[in-house]
Amino acid sequence: MWLFLAFIAVPLIEITLFIQVGGIIGLGWTLAIVVLTAIIGTYLMRAQGALALGQIKKSLSEVRDPTEPLVHGAMILFAGALLLTPGFFTDAVGFALLIPAVRTAAFKAVRSKIKVSGSVNMGGNMHDPRQQKRPQPHRPMQGDIIDGEYHELPDGDSRPKRPSGWTDH
Repeated sequence: MWLFLAFIAVPLIEITLFIQVGGIIGLGWTLAIVVLTAIIGTYLMRAQGALALGQIKKSLSEVRDPTEPLVHGAMILFAGALLLTPGFFTDAVGFALLIPAVRTAAFKAVRSKIKVSGSVNMGGNMHDPRQQKRPQPHRPMQGDIIDGEYHELPDGDSRPKRPSGWTDH
């Protein structure tokens, strides 16, 4: 029901604002503002998105919960979609979502209404902390050497060709 109301309310708000702003400053300036906000919003979205991606990578490399950085990234993506949509109301909401404090407040408000329960078993007994396995950092193989021999064949090999050079039958 909320989605249906949003699909009706947002276009009505945008049309009303276009008429009001266009009547005050004129059609040309109204269109210029809409295009300019889309360009500025795209630039800001790319910058904020790069920061959010860095935070996601950092939380994953530190084996922390990446929920908040992922939600921030999703809100930045949504803000970009709103900024590319022509309109003053959608631009205002989009620019608001590009402010980290607004995203944090929205995340906390939504998180307080959602109850998530679950457990992660990394092996061993979940109730005995001594038996839980901790993830090990990736260590490249060191000292593993594979020794082999090879022989170069001349270009004009006189041996008969077999279906595959790997078999002798």
